[in-house]
Amino acid sequence: MTLDRKRRRVQSGKFSDIVDHFRSGDVLVYNDTKVIPARLLGSKQSGGKVEVFLVRRLVGEHEDWVCLTKCSKTPRPGTQLLLGNGELEGEVLEGGEPPFRHVRFHCRSAFGEVLERVGRIPLPPYIRRDDEDLDRDRYQTVFASSQGAVAAPTAGLHFTEPILAALREKGVRIVPVTLHVGLGTFFPVRTENLLEHQMHGEVFTVPETTAEEVNRARREGRRVVALGTTTTRTLEYSVDDQGRLLPGQGVTDLFIYPGFEFRIVDALVTNFHLPQSTLLVLVSAFAGRDFVLEAYRQAVREGYRFFSYGDCMLIA
Repeated sequence: MTLDRKRRRVQSGKFSDIVDHFRSGDVLVYNDTKVIPARLLGSKQSGGKVEVFLVRRLVGEHEDWVCLTKCSKTPRPGTQLLLGNGELEGEVLEGGEPPFRHVRFHCRSAFGEVLERVGRIPLPPYIRRDDEDLDRDRYQTVFASSQGAVAAPTAGLHFTEPILAALREKGVRIVPVTLHVGLGTFFPVRTENLLEHQMHGEVFTVPETTAEEVNRARREGRRVVALGTTTTRTLEYSVDDQGRLLPGQGVTDLFIYPGFEFRIVDALVTNFHLPQSTLLVLVSAFAGRDFVLEAYRQAVREGYRFFSYGDCMLIA
């Protein structure tokens, strides 16, 4: 589905038609994050099953992570965990605001290697089945190269190498950023006052070559197209007072809601999002709430699919 913000026009088509909506000189920015097998199953050393969900790695020399834990009783600091058939040990540390816990992991070989062996792919909760080997490929975008996400940047799932080749042939520049998608992206808005909602921080990187490409396009009046809401948040967080994209890395908790002034992004490719999600709020800020809801009503009538493996729209 394509949404023309100026003409307030909505059109339907096949995803492969998206190439026709790009112009020579456009810059398409994608998120190259890769989903890690973030679910770890095991038990507390004292007994009782436990599931540990990796959310974000903490900066430091140890393998310390912000995690969610699922067990009969919330593990206290000092609790020892045996995970992945004993290949991985964890210790609950002080720190972490509920429901999050800080956990330090120990293993005999490299943590990433062990995680690949014993971790489970964190499928969205509405997919009511255990993960399978096939999900390690299916729940990744063609761009996935930088490990660290606990959920896929799902707008990127639509793109294939032939479509990317067609875009390049048309003269579209395609460049990466990284935002390791965390649970904060998907936590629903539960406050009555939208401004009171707090996003959880997510780690991002803007390469210097990407900043140069985007800034050159902005100077020359060419469009910057963000592939996904995570890319949008990364770009709009990393802009200076003169509207220039800054290279670098850090943690962003940017919450984009109606009234936000977009400084970098001219067009957005994104999936259809659920009510009360920060993703739908961002899209409403970009295209206007009434226009977005009008498009969503048409999408429902025409049988478009929502959720992570659903359909998508281009808003320009």
